[in-house]
Amino acid sequence: MRLFAFILSALALSLTSAAHADPIEIPGPAGPLGGEYLAVDGARHLVITIPGSGPIDRDGNGPAIMLHSDSYRLIAEGLAEHGIASIRIDKRGFFRSEAAVADPNDVTIAGYGTDMRGWIARAHEEADCVWLAGHSEGGLVALEAASHHPDGLCGLILMAAPGRPIGGLLIEQLAANPMNAPLMADLRAIVADLEAGKTRPLEDIPPALHMMFQPGVQRFMIDLFSYAPAELARAWPGPALILQGDRDLQVKPLDAALLAEALPNATRHDLAGATHMLKSDKPGAPFATYSDPTLPLHPDLIPTLAEFLSAHAP
Repeated sequence: MRLFAFILSALALSLTSAAHADPIEIPGPAGPLGGEYLAVDGARHLVITIPGSGPIDRDGNGPAIMLHSDSYRLIAEGLAEHGIASIRIDKRGFFRSEAAVADPNDVTIAGYGTDMRGWIARAHEEADCVWLAGHSEGGLVALEAASHHPDGLCGLILMAAPGRPIGGLLIEQLAANPMNAPLMADLRAIVADLEAGKTRPLEDIPPALHMMFQPGVQRFMIDLFSYAPAELARAWPGPALILQGDRDLQVKPLDAALLAEALPNATRHDLAGATHMLKSDKPGAPFATYSDPTLPLHPDLIPTLAEFLSAHAP
């Protein structure tokens, strides 16, 4: 019945609420930060989507890493059908935010958090209630930004977000692939060095791992691995929605449980059969949701988001 009600609601809103997408910019460190604003007439809620790790754009795609999901764009369009506006951002150094920094690897989680507080201030000019929706590593960025309690921020949406320090989570992800077995001793040693704040020269790293541990990337990893997401979450007293799929190969239900324990006003919703891309898993094709943009979002995702936001009036 709830799904049927949301379908009727979406149909009604599509007739009564006009939505239109436009490029949007705010000042960045050395140049503009860019994104796309999907405005909805009369919207009181606005969701800012924060991409996951690496060169992933505002739509949820990363051509350089062969990722093509369109997940973030589909979320924005789904929210618009429920009268909810959104801003999808490109991280500093990438895509429409390319000019914001000279080196996209010369960044920190705190720097990303500063950018998000700028986006919150801009979004608050358009809507009463601003929400940060962080996907994967973007969830950590959302927590960092929220820890400063910026004006206009109503709450957090943590989508497949880590609850454990990411160094250990990375090792778990890599160890799950049997093809990495010959490299795991080196991987554990390199990650341990980075967690201790020490970089490692490329000549001391197996050639197969050079791309993963480029010097600039190592500097970012030292900063990234220093965060304990669940501990950071304790600084946010407001509403939060935690979304986690049980077919996620990268972030696990344990992470959602740790975040839910740390956030006093959190609501957790598990997406049965959902992958890290927030789409239903394709049996026998574990990476289909990473490469096929025609696959729809998990059917519970947009209804859950819309119901949660409607329960938190500005």
